[in-house]
Amino acid sequence: MPNESHPASGSFRAARPTVLIVASALFMEQLDGTVLATALPAMARDFGTPPLYMNVALTSYLLTLAMFIPASGRMADRFGSRTVFCAAIGVFTLGSVLCGISNGLGFLVAARMLQGAGGALMSPVGRLVMLRAVTKADLVRAMAWLMIPATIGPILGPPVGGLIVTYLSWRWIFFINLPIGIGGIILAGRFVADYREPTRDGFDLAGLALSGTALACLLFGIEMASRGVGGSTIVPLLAVVGLGAALLYARRARSHPRPILDFSLMRIPTFRLSVLAGSCSRIAAGAQPFILPMMLQVGFGYSAARSGAITFASSAGALLMRTIAPGLLRRIGFRPVMVWIGGGSALLIAACGLIRPQWPLVAIYGLLAFGGFVQSLMFMAYNTIAYADVAPPRMSTATSFYTTFQQVALSTGIAVSAAALSLSVALMHHAGPLPGDFTVAFAIVGGVAMLAPLSSMRVERGAGAELTGERQPAPALVVSSGVRPQGAREARLPPLRRLPDQRLPFVE
Repeated sequence: MPNESHPASGSFRAARPTVLIVASALFMEQLDGTVLATALPAMARDFGTPPLYMNVALTSYLLTLAMFIPASGRMADRFGSRTVFCAAIGVFTLGSVLCGISNGLGFLVAARMLQGAGGALMSPVGRLVMLRAVTKADLVRAMAWLMIPATIGPILGPPVGGLIVTYLSWRWIFFINLPIGIGGIILAGRFVADYREPTRDGFDLAGLALSGTALACLLFGIEMASRGVGGSTIVPLLAVVGLGAALLYARRARSHPRPILDFSLMRIPTFRLSVLAGSCSRIAAGAQPFILPMMLQVGFGYSAARSGAITFASSAGALLMRTIAPGLLRRIGFRPVMVWIGGGSALLIAACGLIRPQWPLVAIYGLLAFGGFVQSLMFMAYNTIAYADVAPPRMSTATSFYTTFQQVALSTGIAVSAAALSLSVALMHHAGPLPGDFTVAFAIVGGVAMLAPLSSMRVERGAGAELTGERQPAPALVVSSGVRPQGAREARLPPLRRLPDQRLPFVE
């Protein structure tokens, strides 16, 4: 039975402070990432590094997330969600300060990995807290509330980052996390419930080491290959070690009672679809924040401030969608959103490669805002339907698994876009990236994103209706008069079982 220091209420109103605190932590994380993407060209000049090599500052963070996120659910169950959530905010804030004082790319990467260790616990544990605080019928509405403040970060990030880089110093983009982090720790300690899920099984430290090694080697290999470094020795060695660790982990996971990454969750159709199809979309979503500012600043010669004033449009469209997503999902349904809206999102990502300096600003803003609008609705559908059929006791494991593969896909997207850009530059014999090279990169990531709606065509019609509050499970009907008619045979009924608890991840 889980313990909690604050009694849970069945109303969404009672859970709203928790949702907003978690959303504020996501705001800090999202602000940091989008501000950094705008600042990369300026940081490359200070470090004396080619701009395309700066993608390691993004992938190192996402890589660390992928390595440590699998431990988040287990740590929350053992030490309490509030304790782990507050500690995660503290580690992330410390990493931000260290990023701000870094004097080279190596120091920056190490500090970003410390940030990633904090973010690996902060995001999934925060989401787990939110999931345990709301009912299944309120899940879509809670997700919308959760993502509205978290979407403000990407909106403010590009223009704020551009202004800071242009008129102050890129170092201040990290220092602004300090007051947000301190405030988050204070509020979380007061308002966030301390959920626990006691278990007799020990922590799978060996499984964490194997899964972390596999993810680290494979993603670092992809990242190094995308930059054309590592030669013919390091990249193949990383691939061999990563695949070997993955095979050893798969063998261990089959025998461990609570594996750190529970692949048996992939037997749940809605969860499997959300992981696989959603990953294709997230590869494109991870690529866009990297190559779009790079195209505007390196390809078009725009200043960081002007670039940031343009790229925020995508997040502004996403924010607008968050306010109306529950009603749209209820009206349209999950399957049409994932198929048709997902296909439109892939085409709009590819269309970003057609942007040129001669375009009117209103056309650029319109394309980016509409792209963010439809992409936000698509991810709302994926993120929600993933938990439709997950049993409450497995919710912490599911959130860790799902968030791990989210970060793997985002990191892969940065590497894929960097590799596509470098390949186009090399084939065209350009001295540096030109607008046509960015067109190729956007077309490739858009093609990857198109795999998502094709996979989503396998979703059953009407799937996820219960999550929007449209359909509730029928209550059990028991008829008993206490008297059996003479001569009637006793009905052979199946054994009674407890009906699913509508508080999705919280077990009373």
